[in-house]
Amino acid sequence: MTRLLTRSDLQTVLEPVACMAALRDGFRAAASPVAGQRIRTDLPFPGTATALIPGVLPGIEAYTVKVNAKFPGARPALRGVICLHSGRDGELLALMDSATVTAWRTGLAAALGTHLLAGPAATEGTVLGVIGAGAQAELMVRGLNTLRRHRDLVVHDVDPERADAFAARHGGRSLTSAAEVAAAADIVLLATWSRSPVLRLADTRPGQHLTTLGADEPGKQELSADLLESALLVVDDRELAAAMGALAAAGLPAPAADATLGEVLRGEHPGRTGATARSVYAPVGLPWQDLALAWTAYRQAEQHDIGRRIDLLS
Repeated sequence: MTRLLTRSDLQTVLEPVACMAALRDGFRAAASPVAGQRIRTDLPFPGTATALIPGVLPGIEAYTVKVNAKFPGARPALRGVICLHSGRDGELLALMDSATVTAWRTGLAAALGTHLLAGPAATEGTVLGVIGAGAQAELMVRGLNTLRRHRDLVVHDVDPERADAFAARHGGRSLTSAAEVAAAADIVLLATWSRSPVLRLADTRPGQHLTTLGADEPGKQELSADLLESALLVVDDRELAAAMGALAAAGLPAPAADATLGEVLRGEHPGRTGATARSVYAPVGLPWQDLALAWTAYRQAEQHDIGRRIDLLS
């Protein structure tokens, strides 16, 4: 039997603190002997298709296969399915809405990386900036709220109504440009569809931290090369970042990344060491992160009997 978990089912069983704990454990774990693959192709339509296989982690006897369609003009812009399979016999344990799992794992992993790299939170709190007020920014802010305080939130989006709604939900205020957000904020979170730099070195100041989620496939770029080169630059995977992430967009090689988040969490790299350094976290997204959250959701759904059970073989 296969458990079918819709968006509302997943929102019932997922919880930020538990999900970030699963992601933290995944980053700390030794690399899997089976390398994850991220496969992406253009379509003869206004969108792209992506597959992430296999999602595997030490200690979990299951794996995931994710297939996504990305259509920037759609709402939601990302649609697809995650298949959770048993590692013992390949049984299809669950089918899940991939848009929800992807938003949660991307946003919460980014919140974790942001917290680790942004340095100690000031006693009076910091100003948090958001550029791109979509689902991933929503989860980044929710995740960060469990890890540190901020005294103000500023947000910009190309859709002013969406920015206003985001600001209202989080007790912040909307601004008219990305540069204004960068000028006001101590921590800047970017999650856009931009294909040219949203921020350059001149838009930032020493001591700031920036997390960029938008450069997750070829042609997308949020931060300029001069900004990346001037900062402590941390990625989730060097080769992937150089093939289709922030490094690729800026024309930088894999060694331009100072560390991976796993190296920071395992104590193999110190992360930020000075209050005046700029830091950037620029993940692409890895298959094991899908498994970390899919397995968390599946166990909760099994325990509380959430979702429908279907027999695909009948």
